[in-house]
Amino acid sequence: MTAPIVHLWRLLKWGRTLARHGALQGIERDRNTPLPVRRLARIARFGARAPETPRYADALQAIGPAAIKLGQTLATRADLIGEAAAHDLMRLQDALPPVPFPVIRAAIEHSFDKPLEALFAEVEEVPIGAASIAQVHRATTIEGRRVAVKVLRPGIEAEFAKAIDTYEWAAAQVEGMGGEASRLRPRLVIETFKRWTARELDLRREAASASELSEAMEAEPDFTVPAIDWQRTTGKVLTLEWVDGIKLSDRAAILAAGHDTEKLANTLVRAFLRQAISEGFFHADMHQGNLFALPDGRIAAIDFGIMGRIDRRARVWLAEILYGLITGNYRRVAEIHFEAGYVPAHHNVAEFATALRAVGEPMRGLPVKDMSVGMMLDSLFNITRDFDMQTQPHLLLLQKTMVMVEGVATRLHPDINLWESAAPFVREWIRTELGPEAFIADRLVEDIQTLARLPKLIRNIERHFPDPGGAPPAPPLREIEVVRVGGGWRYIAVALIAAGLGVAATLLLT
Repeated sequence: MTAPIVHLWRLLKWGRTLARHGALQGIERDRNTPLPVRRLARIARFGARAPETPRYADALQAIGPAAIKLGQTLATRADLIGEAAAHDLMRLQDALPPVPFPVIRAAIEHSFDKPLEALFAEVEEVPIGAASIAQVHRATTIEGRRVAVKVLRPGIEAEFAKAIDTYEWAAAQVEGMGGEASRLRPRLVIETFKRWTARELDLRREAASASELSEAMEAEPDFTVPAIDWQRTTGKVLTLEWVDGIKLSDRAAILAAGHDTEKLANTLVRAFLRQAISEGFFHADMHQGNLFALPDGRIAAIDFGIMGRIDRRARVWLAEILYGLITGNYRRVAEIHFEAGYVPAHHNVAEFATALRAVGEPMRGLPVKDMSVGMMLDSLFNITRDFDMQTQPHLLLLQKTMVMVEGVATRLHPDINLWESAAPFVREWIRTELGPEAFIADRLVEDIQTLARLPKLIRNIERHFPDPGGAPPAPPLREIEVVRVGGGWRYIAVALIAAGLGVAATLLLT
């Protein structure tokens, strides 16, 4: 257990770095910031020369790898840190000086307990990418296949564990102060960050996520996921198929190669919707650097460390919310928020629908290039405050990914209309999943499952209320007690069995 004084020392040290980059200005000026936090921020910046424009991303890069990852998490929480800070954090490139190759070679050999030459015919010593958690090298297997080899930075697990320990402590102190800080649930933010990090620090989990996503996307032939080389993958080393394509960030090269940018943009939007709505399992880091245009016109994705998952009930709500916004049915969108429990029941549905209309109507029918996503998000966050909505981590991750996809699609094809691209897919999914055929199929499955449970229900009744006929004679009791204990249990058992048979008969008739 780390002592509070150690946490405070770390926070002050990190605070000094933030102050030098002007990153504490927003915390000090925000009226929703608890007073003790504002005081701590003033102490941290005492004597520091801060720039006029805060440089949040630069500050977190200066603190270290764990802070970079935390910054990527906070980039999804404009409601917590403000729109300007969230926008700046979106530019975190996760770039760090690479680990020397001899250290990487030793890490690979230790992970597999065999020499490098037994695994690869060649490994390029200069990495093609060096991030906060791992770095990637291009290689050729002894069978002659070109692959990408991702290797964890040595000692990164201990560094992250120390930082997360302090993040958790700080979040608990802030949330305990109540008010707006409590509604925003900072402890849940750190818990989400902790889960993401645990997944990224085990490369077998990332490999499994890639494999699962590949299977889920078989219905989208224009979106592909590299194959995993499981024989050359461990918790610290990930080997996967080499992707030979053009990053979607390089629009000039994509145009020069003759790609149809409108088709690529629509493929990306449809792939995201299939992941989020149809499958409930989506790539949550779909920025331009992780997406490639292949020579045959398909899109390939890499880096599966951050994945999102939402259950079917939430997906139904999401699809209805999207379709309601697309069609302007704000009343239904508001009702779904109340049904899902996102908005407390003491608020008025009609008032919430009006607030949604104020956000949605200015955006409908406009191409993405004419929309102000920042203004829309700011309006949505104001609604969450006005209607006491608690944060939903899975929806925040989904929202962040949607903003990313929108941004990439817009840069590929500025005239794309995200709503028009999404409407056919969402409409078809709602018809398939929520139409009369789906209702009948779901009811049949539910009824069959109920019937299958009926014998077990009867056996449980018999076990808890056995027939007293074969039991040894009970000691003599007063007459009234015999009626209450003996007859009562029997009547209860008979009533339950009769009720169970009645349910069965009703289901069969239905």
